[in-house]
Amino acid sequence: MIRKLRVKLVCILMALLTVMLGVTFGLVLHFTQQSLEAESLRTLEALANNWQTASSPGLDDGTRVPYFALEINARGDIITTRGGYFDLSDREKLQKLIDIAVNSEDDIGEVPDYGLRFYRVVTRTSWRVVFADTSAETTTLHSLIRTLAIASAAALAVFFVMSLLLARWLVRPVARAWDQQRQFVADASHELKTPLTVILTNAELLQAPGYDAPARSRFAGSILTMSQQMRGLVESLLELARVDAGRAQDAQTELDLSALVNDALLPFEPVLFEAGHTLTARVEDGIRVRGNAAQLRQVVEILLDNARKYAQPGGWVLLTLARQGGRHCVLSVADPGAPLTPQECRDIFKRFYRVDHARAMNHSYGLGLAIAARIAEAHRGRIWAESSGGINTFYFTIPI
Repeated sequence: MIRKLRVKLVCILMALLTVMLGVTFGLVLHFTQQSLEAESLRTLEALANNWQTASSPGLDDGTRVPYFALEINARGDIITTRGGYFDLSDREKLQKLIDIAVNSEDDIGEVPDYGLRFYRVVTRTSWRVVFADTSAETTTLHSLIRTLAIASAAALAVFFVMSLLLARWLVRPVARAWDQQRQFVADASHELKTPLTVILTNAELLQAPGYDAPARSRFAGSILTMSQQMRGLVESLLELARVDAGRAQDAQTELDLSALVNDALLPFEPVLFEAGHTLTARVEDGIRVRGNAAQLRQVVEILLDNARKYAQPGGWVLLTLARQGGRHCVLSVADPGAPLTPQECRDIFKRFYRVDHARAMNHSYGLGLAIAARIAEAHRGRIWAESSGGINTFYFTIPI
C-alpha cells in the first residue's frame, strides 16, 4: 500500500509539472511568435505606406527584416522594385508572387511555399506590395522549440528525482502510522490473549465436575481478576483512542493548574504511603494555563502512578510544578529507580512498551505514558524522561 501511494504521488507531481511546463513553454513560444510577427508587420506597414523610404536595389537601409517591394500597374506589370535583400531578376517567380498578392482577399497574408509574408496597399493607379522573408522567424522558433524541449526534458528528469525523494518524505509519516497501527493491533491482541485464555480455562474448570467449593471459588476469583484486568486495558485503549481523535483539544478553558495538581495529589498520598514511598510536592501557586482539566489531571495521575509502580521500595517521590521563563510551566515527577538508558527514555512513551515486562500482570499495560504523550501534544506541550544518578525524572511542559 505504501509503495502504491508513493507511486501515485510521483505520478501526480510529474503530471502537475508536465502541465505547468507545457503551459509555460507554450505561452513563451506563442508570445515569441507573436512578437516576431508583429515586428515584421510593423516594418511591412511602414514600408508600404511610406513608399519613398523603401531603398533602391542594392542599398542597405538598416531594416532588420529582409524584404523587397513591388509596384504593379492595373495590367499586372511591375513598375518598380525596391529592396536589396533578394535577387529580383527571376520574373517568373515574381509574377507568381504578384498573382498571389493581388488575388488575395486580405491585404496581409502568407506565402508558405516561398517563406514570405506580404503587405498590400492599393492606390488609385497601382498596387504596392511589400514582401518580407519569414525564414528568420521560422529558424528562431525552431531553435526556441529545441531549447524548450531540452529544458523541459532536463527539468522533468531533475524533478522526477526530486519527486521520488519528496514522495518518500511525504509518505514517511503514513508509513510510520501504518506500522504503528499494525503493531498496535498485534500488541493489543497479545495483551488480550492472556487474560482471555485464563478466563476460558477457569470457566471450563468451573463447568468440570469433581472440584470442591474452595477450588470453584478460586476459579471464579481468577475470572474476576482477569476480567478486571481486561476492563482496565479496554478503558485505556478507549482513552487512547479519544486522545488520538483530538478530543483533548475539546472544551479547553483557562484553569488554575496549581490547584488542579494539588487536588490530583490528594488520592495518591495514602497510596504512595501504603507502598512505602514518601511523597513531597513543591507546587508554585497561581500558575494558570489553557487546557482540558480532565486531561491535564490524567497526566498528573499517570506520572504519579508510574512512580508508584517503578520507584524503589522505601523510596521517595518528588513532584514539582514551576514556571519556566514567561511562557511555559514545567511539571516534573522524580523518583529513585532502575536507571533508564537513553533509548528507553525515548521508547517508554511508545504504546505497550514496558521496561519491566514482569509488570504486565500488575495492571501495567504500557499505555499510560503513551496517553500522556498524546495529551501533551494536544496541549502544544511535550513530555520526556531523563535518568541520571539513579533518579528517573519525567517532565511535562505546556504553555502558560
